[in-house]
Amino acid sequence: MDIDPKSATADKHGRGKPWPEVLSGSTMSNGFLGNLVEVCVVTRDHRRTMEGLVRLGIGPWRVHTFTPENVTEQTYGGRPAAFSLKVCFAEGKNVIWELMEPLGGPNIIEDFLEEHGEGIHHLAFDCEDMPLEQRIAAFAERGFPLTQSGRWLDQNAFAFFGTEEATSAVFETYVFPEGFEYPEPEEWFPAPPPPAAEADGRA
Repeated sequence: MDIDPKSATADKHGRGKPWPEVLSGSTMSNGFLGNLVEVCVVTRDHRRTMEGLVRLGIGPWRVHTFTPENVTEQTYGGRPAAFSLKVCFAEGKNVIWELMEPLGGPNIIEDFLEEHGEGIHHLAFDCEDMPLEQRIAAFAERGFPLTQSGRWLDQNAFAFFGTEEATSAVFETYVFPEGFEYPEPEEWFPAPPPPAAEADGRA
């Protein structure tokens, strides 16, 4: 049965509002997400998952630990909270691959693992490079509250949103300041890139 958008009424999740206008084959009038920049898999064992992904040619991996000491402004469910995560990054041609393993404190990664088990957890978007506050407001206007956030090295701000019920996936956005460089990781897996690759910007 067709939905008449003019007669629809919104519920607390924003469902039932008039549908946005279709502008083109790839654009909606309410679009703001921009480009997909990251895919994250959550795991109970980052080493095992890295090994499996390396077998598929995804890597090398930078391994980091996010803690209250190096991630400021930590929140969970809209309130201040201290959490720790093992976070691993691998750069693909068009997307960043990420692994997350919860280590302690309240966090949406642990919540997901308890409810669903391991698997793809979230997709991250650049939101057309809007300031972070505008991105958070844009999600909120669509009925998706902030669920977890922080600022790695007091530079890389990240924010997750309560999109799972409506979309079957968690959405994230993050901001790297101009000139940001990854710190030296705790380790590279399976090995660091050769110096020539780093010099060419292929690290």
